[in-house]
Amino acid sequence: MEKNGTGYTGAISQSCLITAASGEEALATALDIAAAALCTGSGSRPCRQCSHCRKVAGGIHPDVITIGRLEDDKGRLKREIGVDQIRALSADAYILPNEAGRKVYIIRDAETMNIPAQNAALKLLEEPPLGAVFLLCTTNPGQLLPTVRSRCTQINCVGEPEAQDKELEALADAYIKAVASGDRAKLHAWCCVNETMDSRRAAAFVDCAMARLGDLLCGRKKNPSLSSRQLMKLYELLGRCAAYLRLNVGSKHIFGLLAVDSIAGGGNRG
Repeated sequence: MEKNGTGYTGAISQSCLITAASGEEALATALDIAAAALCTGSGSRPCRQCSHCRKVAGGIHPDVITIGRLEDDKGRLKREIGVDQIRALSADAYILPNEAGRKVYIIRDAETMNIPAQNAALKLLEEPPLGAVFLLCTTNPGQLLPTVRSRCTQINCVGEPEAQDKELEALADAYIKAVASGDRAKLHAWCCVNETMDSRRAAAFVDCAMARLGDLLCGRKKNPSLSSRQLMKLYELLGRCAAYLRLNVGSKHIFGLLAVDSIAGGGNRG
């Protein structure tokens, strides 16, 4: 699949991860790819003239299904996409399309899928049903499991990424090194030094550390003697920390959690 000035050429990938600066921009790109996937025109797709393209543009195509966070009983969006939603999507993906040659599933705010939901999505992405296309929209791909990201074609709508904060990278590397040492006293001392950072900085650290772990899991960086299982446990722990920070939990609690649970056998609080 290649993007040109008017649309896409070549085969449409069955699984795409669309990263954009806003959820609206990611959704707009996903709808454009959905139209291209269903388009029956010739040449570059979407043609924007065939019935499928027009229905996608009008938001009425029965074979384009969008899911996202549900509303609670007060009409407010829930914080997570749950595993039951992904299981329902998976079951529907094996049902034949209504009108087009395939079905397209768009997951809005994909980074809000909780860990069970991401694991369910991973099974679907590893063996996608014939004729189904999955488009994951996100503004923060680092919140997704590395295994989920690795199963998708990456579509970046935000241009070249800015240089990462070197201090945050150093903090993330120091944390991972402390965990890899297996020295609880060293890890505890590191957490005590950093527990006074403000919540915004703590959230940025957690995102950076998750990205570093993703690099280790995918082999892009040298592994500091941690097994894949240990790396995944750390990734899940940091994902919990990110969720707590979104709930306005203080940094001191976050670093206390890291001090206790980062090294196997340290506890399971939080």
